[in-house]
Amino acid sequence: MLKKRIFLIMLDSFGIGEAKDAKEFGDEGSSTLKSIMRSDKFDIPNMKKLGLLNIEGLGVEGSTEKITGAYAKLSEQSKGKDTTTGHWEIAGIISKNPMPTYPEGFPKEIIDEFSRLTGRGVLCNKPYSGTEVIRDYGKEHVDTGKLIVYTSADSVFQIAAHEEVVPVEELYKYCEIARKLLKGEHAVGRVIARPFIGSEGSYERTANRHDFSLEPTSDTVLDVLHRNNLETYAVGKIYDIFAQRGISNHVRTKNNAEGMQRTLEALDMDFNGLCFVNLVDCDMIYGHRRDIDGYANAISEFDRFLSTFTPKMKEEDILMISADHGCDPGFRGTDHTREYVPFLAYGKSVKQGANLGIRESFADVAKTILDIYDLENTVNGVSFKKELLV
Repeated sequence: MLKKRIFLIMLDSFGIGEAKDAKEFGDEGSSTLKSIMRSDKFDIPNMKKLGLLNIEGLGVEGSTEKITGAYAKLSEQSKGKDTTTGHWEIAGIISKNPMPTYPEGFPKEIIDEFSRLTGRGVLCNKPYSGTEVIRDYGKEHVDTGKLIVYTSADSVFQIAAHEEVVPVEELYKYCEIARKLLKGEHAVGRVIARPFIGSEGSYERTANRHDFSLEPTSDTVLDVLHRNNLETYAVGKIYDIFAQRGISNHVRTKNNAEGMQRTLEALDMDFNGLCFVNLVDCDMIYGHRRDIDGYANAISEFDRFLSTFTPKMKEEDILMISADHGCDPGFRGTDHTREYVPFLAYGKSVKQGANLGIRESFADVAKTILDIYDLENTVNGVSFKKELLV
């Protein structure tokens, strides 16, 4: 019996143009795709063949008539533009209320209680760039042992600490304390450990980052598959984003290269279900730092990965590629941008050249995946299985 395997790969922050409600988020004019297309590092022959540049309304050149996959533009219904919200929606949850953010820093009562529970003081407590916060507060942290707590435009409580001052496992325990503390009106999407190393003037973050996420508020595609004895294999941040729920196996990764390698290895695994992948570098390393060439090169490296991945796919395999939000490296500021995201699909059962149009929600992907497996469910979204498969 042939086994159905779906590989859903999230290119973290790969937006394709301002969403219809971008004005509400201050993101009019943003387009991650347009910005990186200006770079001479941008080279995506495989995604072009899948229909990426044929998606309607992109305002870019490069469409093709020889399309080997299916393509669509996805709209986000949830009230947010962060990693958790975007991934939850593509998994079937529409977040009608935005997760709390703290443009003025966290309330005194939260910081005081966190300090009491950890036995350490707190530095910063305001929105900050992750690289700049260790530059500006790193020495004081090393000298005093106080924890660097900061946030961003996202719903996050981030704790930075030098690995020689606060061992990584101890930092994780502090994050667990913060996760339990931040509930109710202060239930942020993620508490994030941000360890770093080095000396003053040359501090750098390590790959030991770890996210402690809020538990999903209702069923996700992972929950439904897992409950029906289908395998759910998480690669990269997926395990953390969904608070470990509905996942039968997982592997954490340090960068895109490792994430792509682990995804290739999954092709050799014997399973029936979903391999859900997050490739984080575009967002974390290039988008927030507004590095256009770096972002373009990362997308091009992924495109080259497809040349290796797709020929190894089995008869029933389906590849899906999407994103969770934008992070336009050519836009003002350093935050995420409210954009449409792409949907691309490939496989022997996928209709070549199928234009799936503009979808009303990322959640249509979850609904379609569950429809492919003929599973009853209550997740949000509208299935496009009939339009997608031959």
